[in-house]
Amino acid sequence: MDGFIWKNKCRLEAYMFHISLYTGTPFWKLVLKQFDDLLVKILIAAAAVSLVLALINGETGLTAFLEPFVILLILAANAAVGVITETNAEKALEELRAYQADIATVLRNGCFSILPATELVPGDIVEVSVGCKVPADMRMIEMLSNQLRVDQAILTGESCSVEKELESTIATNAVYQDKTNIIFSGTVVVMGRARAVVVGVGANTAMGNICDSMLRTDDEATPLKKKLDEFGTFLAKVIAGICILVWIVNIGHFRDPSHGGFLRGAIHYFKIAVALAVAAIPEGLPAVVTTCLALGTKRMARLNAIVRSLPSVETLGCTTVICSDKTGTLTTNMMSVSKICAVHSVHHGPAIAEYSVSGTSYAPEGMIFGSTGLQIEFPAQLPCLLHIAMCSAVCNESILQYNPDKGIYEKIGESTEVALRVLAEKVGLPGFDSMPSALHMLTKHERASYCNQYWESQFKKVSVLEFSRDRKMMSVLCSRKQTKIMFSKGAPESIISRCSNILCNDDGSTVPLSVAVRDELESRFHSFAGKETLRCLSLAFKQMPVGQQTLSFEDEKDLTFIGLVGMLDPPREEVRNAMLACMTAGIRVIVVTGDNKSTAESLCNKIGAFDHLEDFSGRSFTASEFEELPALQQTLALQRMALFTRVEPNHKRMLVEALQHQNEVGKKAHAHLNCGVEDLGLVNASANINFLFKVAMTGDGVNDAPALKKADIGIAMGSGTAVAKSASDMVLADDNFASIVAAVAEGRAIYNNTKQFIRYMISSNIGEVVCIFVAAVLGIPDTLAPVQLLWVNLVTDGLPAIAIGFNKQDSDVMKAKPRKVNEAVVSGWLFFRYLVIGAYVGLATVAGFVWWFVYSDRGPKLPYKELMNFDSCSTRETTYPCSIFDDRHPSTVSMTVLVVVEMFNALNNLSENQSLL
Repeated sequence: MDGFIWKNKCRLEAYMFHISLYTGTPFWKLVLKQFDDLLVKILIAAAAVSLVLALINGETGLTAFLEPFVILLILAANAAVGVITETNAEKALEELRAYQADIATVLRNGCFSILPATELVPGDIVEVSVGCKVPADMRMIEMLSNQLRVDQAILTGESCSVEKELESTIATNAVYQDKTNIIFSGTVVVMGRARAVVVGVGANTAMGNICDSMLRTDDEATPLKKKLDEFGTFLAKVIAGICILVWIVNIGHFRDPSHGGFLRGAIHYFKIAVALAVAAIPEGLPAVVTTCLALGTKRMARLNAIVRSLPSVETLGCTTVICSDKTGTLTTNMMSVSKICAVHSVHHGPAIAEYSVSGTSYAPEGMIFGSTGLQIEFPAQLPCLLHIAMCSAVCNESILQYNPDKGIYEKIGESTEVALRVLAEKVGLPGFDSMPSALHMLTKHERASYCNQYWESQFKKVSVLEFSRDRKMMSVLCSRKQTKIMFSKGAPESIISRCSNILCNDDGSTVPLSVAVRDELESRFHSFAGKETLRCLSLAFKQMPVGQQTLSFEDEKDLTFIGLVGMLDPPREEVRNAMLACMTAGIRVIVVTGDNKSTAESLCNKIGAFDHLEDFSGRSFTASEFEELPALQQTLALQRMALFTRVEPNHKRMLVEALQHQNEVGKKAHAHLNCGVEDLGLVNASANINFLFKVAMTGDGVNDAPALKKADIGIAMGSGTAVAKSASDMVLADDNFASIVAAVAEGRAIYNNTKQFIRYMISSNIGEVVCIFVAAVLGIPDTLAPVQLLWVNLVTDGLPAIAIGFNKQDSDVMKAKPRKVNEAVVSGWLFFRYLVIGAYVGLATVAGFVWWFVYSDRGPKLPYKELMNFDSCSTRETTYPCSIFDDRHPSTVSMTVLVVVEMFNALNNLSENQSLL
């Protein structure tokens, strides 16, 4: 009974995990979230008060509802934009469903049957084979083929598949790549067949941990949003103070006969206080900020940076650290042969020929160069290169094809085998001088495997010996023109030890393999694998008896060595210049990868990540090394780190959080930061150190999603997984790291423009407040109606503010250091400046109102004293009708003056410190 309950509990947990991938934030919560802003709440209160006062005064029809309706219409428009933006972010968890297996071949009641993956419980025996999506985390118990290889890229981000075995690892603090006896949920079997026992389902899997990490990540407000919130709080206090002051100053006028009683007088001046609130709040600010950010996204789209979250446009401007994924971001995520080593001749001592191969993708486009750097015009005319192409094409189980929808060449199978297929295409075919140009005449679909198909048609496969861990090699028996030949490929140490002859590249002769040549080949292999961190394979062949139809392990001896190839996941060509641009802009780049430390360090040297460092021993850490450091040492390490290797998804998220919290622990480390900080050019150790980092994280795999969501700005690759894109704020359509630099420059320009139009709107609103306040203090009629103030705030202020947002970026925008996150949008001095500007805007508006009554030929030309005593007009004899104080002409003059002055103010705000001229 207990077992039955336990199994059903496990099934329920798996089902609930499955359900959690479908659910997101309810729509009504998203809508309410848009109104969780202080300025918005003040506006809602102002609309409500305006409606209540209108009803108390007996107003009906359009006049009673116009002002509150306009305010609520503004708020509804802003909320709609916010909901649309946030709905996109909810898709990240839904995308994880694509990586969940739907079915599993499981042992039940003594036989294997196909069941829904959600039915699995720990202890079930499951069978997996090539092409299977693993349905749960499972431990290997039985191998049904020579080997089992699994593509774990969605968990680790590494392009090479991992060989699985029955023995458990002895490594301490083992990461996913080291757990060779475990196959993980959501990964794909690319070679072999095996059985495994379920050890984790649902949320208790590696994929479940990623989902849980994303669920636990709360979105933080962007720097601009925080500053606007702070400004809103400040503005609320100022508005409250002014409204109360105006109301108190006019207590003596509550009993004026024109109001019809004390209560009605109090209500009248309360309406003036509400008008002040409407004047003080920049209603158009949210709309203008949204419009400016939207314009920024359009400009960024031209730079191949697709922005998914509007506020992230501005966040880029203050980014101080970019944590960049290595595989697929800094590299192409496509294995490519870069070096070839063959024996040129042995007649005058061992002469080793070394060739380099261009091309960094699966496209069959590239050239082969000799050791002198000159291009080899017809590679297929050299015997060793020709036989390397033959062996690469025939001793191969992968497929290279062209995808017309994506416009790229894609692989099916092992990355290393596809790299060999691409090499065979680059070598070409022998016998035709026009071969290189003739291949270019083919369509891309035909070109993908033209040479490979030629060799496969020439050499018909008869028998195959699959790769095994003990032999570390693969062999294929082929038949061609009444002859039998065996091609072999594998680890250099395995192939070379089985070779007794070598193929010479100068004349195509086969000669015995001497000790000197063997030593030289092993030396080149160690150079490729060690110093250059290339993944190496050796190729060989052997003439077989004509009648042989099968292969045995005994046949794999007395081979003829053809050559050695070294391959790597190559760095993108444009990354090096992008790295230098980041350093110039004061942005630090930390390379984050699940790869080996030595391989990653070699890549960092190639792309210039270590160019500014003489010694990077304290700059490069594995995840386990970093975790073992004491807390203070970790703080120091974060200040100096340039490379973080052997990481898992939780390590990436941990790195982002640690960098984001440096401001909290930085003061403790300040006393110890006497070296290694100033030389980075990031912070000044002798000054007041700003430890607060704004972190951008780049990535493309499912494994990157939690860190992308947690980072201040997550940047996904266009060719990456849907999960990564959904969890990110921005997507690089061209997968180009260099596009980040252009996007940062645009982000900085947008922030500068945003500052300018915010200051413009603030100074304009101060003018409106001064106008209402001065009129109330002087005791003259209301200069502007609340609806007029709304119109000015939305249209007159809004459109010039949007125009300011079109300003081009400064030429030196990427030469300045990132701005401090705690930098105020409006500092104390600037607020004083705009207070002065607002004062003369407000006084000019009041002056226009007074001018119409006192001096205008079309006005009543009243004495100024009469204007101040307009309240008592009905209680005394006058030479003019009291109805002139309800005339709207003076308000029109006031509004005209206000608009004209604000237009000049807009020009004044094109630059913070420079003259308009």
